[in-house]
Order: sequence, then C-alpha cells, then structure tokens
Amino acid sequence: MPEGDSVFKLARRLDRSLLGHEVVRSELRMPRLATRDLAGRRIVEHATWGKHLLTRFSGLDGDPVTLHSHLRMDGEWSVTGPGKVLPRRLAHDVRLVLALETGSTAWGLRLHDLDLAATSDEGRWVGHLGPDPLRDDWDAAVAVDRLRGAGSTPLVSALLDQTLVAGLGNLWANELAFLSGVSPWTPVADVDVERLVARAATALRHSATVRGAYQVTTGSSRRGEDHWVAGRARRPCLRCGTEVRVVAELPNDPAHRRTWWCPSCQPGPGPEVRVPSSRYPS
Repeated sequence: MPEGDSVFKLARRLDRSLLGHEVVRSELRMPRLATRDLAGRRIVEHATWGKHLLTRFSGLDGDPVTLHSHLRMDGEWSVTGPGKVLPRRLAHDVRLVLALETGSTAWGLRLHDLDLAATSDEGRWVGHLGPDPLRDDWDAAVAVDRLRGAGSTPLVSALLDQTLVAGLGNLWANELAFLSGVSPWTPVADVDVERLVARAATALRHSATVRGAYQVTTGSSRRGEDHWVAGRARRPCLRCGTEVRVVAELPNDPAHRRTWWCPSCQPGPGPEVRVPSSRYPS
C-alpha cells in the first residue's frame, strides 16, 4: 500500500503535468459520480493528507470542488501526452479520465475510493486523520500526545493508526521500530515518543523530497541494503548479523500487518502478544 511519502511524490508529479490547466472533458466511472462533470474547471492544487490525495478544482459560479482519491493497494494515476492513449489492456482499470486543453490526459486506474464534493467539505474524507509530517500544519506536539494516549497499543500498530499520525505505513512502522531499538510489539507508551515522532517526521520528509532517498532507511540505496529489516526475512541484520525474523499478518487485521524484526537489536515482547483488533481508519 502506498504510504504518505508515495502520495506526496505523486502529487508533485501531477503538479508538473496538470496544475493550472483546464479540463475540457471528464469521465468519472463510478456509479454515484457518473453524472458529474468537471469540464470548464481548472486544476488548482494537489493536496495530500496521509495517504489521501485531494485534487482541487476552480469554481464555476463560485463553487470550487475537490476530487478525493485513495490508492489503497493497487491504485494508480497516469498522464499521457497529446495524441497518446493508455495501452488497451488497461482500459477496464480506468475509473477517471481528465482531458486537458493541452491535449494531455490524466487517468485514474483502480481507484477504489473516488469521491467528489465541495472543497469546503473535505473533512468528510480527512477529518479523522492525525497530524501529517508532510503538511504545512504539522503539529509534532499533537502527534506525541495522540501516540502517548494509545498506551498499551503495540508500537507498530500505533504507527499504523492514521488517527494518531497520518502517512506512516507498514514499511515505516517496521523501520521506525528498528531505529527505536525496541520490539515492534513494545507498548507505545514505553517508547521515547518525542524522539520517535521527530525521527518519523524527518524520515518521511527526507523520503518524499530528497532525490534518490525514496523509502531508503539505511542511507544506502543498494539492493538489499536499503532497509534495516523490512523485506529482509532470514537475512543477517545489517547492524549485528543476527537473522532477521518475520511474522505474517493477522488475517483481515490492518493493525497487525506482516512484521520484520531483529531479535537481538530489538529486545522485548514477541508476536505472541498480538491481540486481534478492529479495522483502523486509513
């Protein structure tokens, strides 16, 4: 699933192709949106909050609107230049078409969550989210308070809860647990939360904005060396040489995703302490 840095980078890529341009034809291939039309509006901003993309359009008669999309596991945006079209094999995946006056076209593929509303009503999609380190209104103190309030919640589960801090997905939850030097299942209240939040914010911003740094957590972009533990099951820990372990997710439980850890560098409780939870907001 794309994480907050993924969606932030997508927004900046869309800026380069779409920002300021007028829509001349639109297709919203979702039943509840089938009669809505964005033609005549200009794309004025691509904002992000956590894993949510908010594409804002100019008003017609003073009514600016926002198109909300969430990529989930396999969603995608693509832009083709004048005279270009998507490969025919992708036609059945298209949920959104925005043709611009430049001749370019934006395509939304496999966008399971797609909605349109007045810009003033964006809270329906993002009002539940916690602070996002990639937003101008980032508030580290609020993030610290929310994480501390999670008490006995395992560290990796707390980091996945988008109502506490928005934009951290499973990769970052695993890597931050390693960098904190504790088991992924350590109660979040037992962790230095201020340091955790500062590290998370720095890492997410670095990943989103520095060329060549996208989701590289070790400082080395060489294959097999870009993550401390995530994706490195049964390989030696890059720090101490101990074999990295992995445990599968609990079925249909987003609070307990697949988890990697080094038992030497990350002492504490193991996966046996996991308790099934209710679905987390995304």
